[in-house]
Amino acid sequence: MDHIDRALLARLQEDATQPYAALGEAVGLSAGAAHERVRKLRERGVIRRTTAEVDPSAVGSGVLAYVMVDSTSWMGDSADGFAALPEILEAHVIAGSASVLVKVRTATTEQLQDVLRRIYAIDGVSGTQATVVLETFFERQVSPLAADPE
Repeated sequence: MDHIDRALLARLQEDATQPYAALGEAVGLSAGAAHERVRKLRERGVIRRTTAEVDPSAVGSGVLAYVMVDSTSWMGDSADGFAALPEILEAHVIAGSASVLVKVRTATTEQLQDVLRRIYAIDGVSGTQATVVLETFFERQVSPLAADPE
């Protein structure tokens, strides 16, 4: 991956609806060359998907919590149990005092409590510790330009 691929990725992260002509112009390529590079980035799995970023509060998911999940056994095989809960946006096997870290979004704290009950029902889970977010300063994606040595 070269600096042009990284620049294309950065532009696409800002607005994935940009025409290839605008992308190409921004990085010094023709529209066709920009299209071909983006196609190759998709084929290689660098671009995993194209989505719309939605305001969680606008769709009734204003409560954000991070939950540390304790376990009695290895949780590396429990991905399906966590994925079955639609309120869980991310799940990570971690090292440290807990086994799994999940990011949860709900409309109310009562719904968060219900999610915690359902997490507790996953095989191997022995407890949870939830941290509710009061305010988010910012959220960002990985910058493809951060690792660019040029």
